Amino acid sequence: MSYEHRKRSYLWGHIAEYLCMALLVLKGYSLLARRYRNPFGEIDIIAAQRNVVAFIEVKARADASTALLSVTAIKQQRLLQAASAFIAAHKKYATHGLRFDVMMVTSPWNITHLKDAWRA
Repeated sequence: MSYEHRKRSYLWGHIAEYLCMALLVLKGYSLLARRYRNPFGEIDIIAAQRNVVAFIEVKARADASTALLSVTAIKQQRLLQAASAFIAAHKKYATHGLRFDVMMVTSPWNITHLKDAWRA
C-alpha cells in the first residue's frame, strides 16, 4: 500500500466519522466523545440517547460486508475494555444501558447504522 493510498484512506476515515456524527445528531443523539483513547484502545464515537450510551465503531469500506467483517472478535474485546474504562472514568453513565454499534460508510451518502452489533 503506497503512502498516497494510506493518506487517502486516513482522510476518508476522518470524513466518515464526521458524517456519522452528523447523522447521529440528526437522530437525536448527544455526542459524548470522538476518538476516545485509553490504554485499552480507541473508540471512534461515544454517543448517548435517552438512558443508553452507544460505543460506535466507524468503518469506511467499499461495501458493508467488508466493513462488518473488519470488526473482529479481538477488536470487539478491545472496544469492550475501552468502554469499561470510559464508564469507570465517567460515573454519571454507570446506570445507563450500554450498546456496541457499527456504522458502515460505503459512500458519502450511504451510511448504515447497525445498532447492538454485538453483546458484551
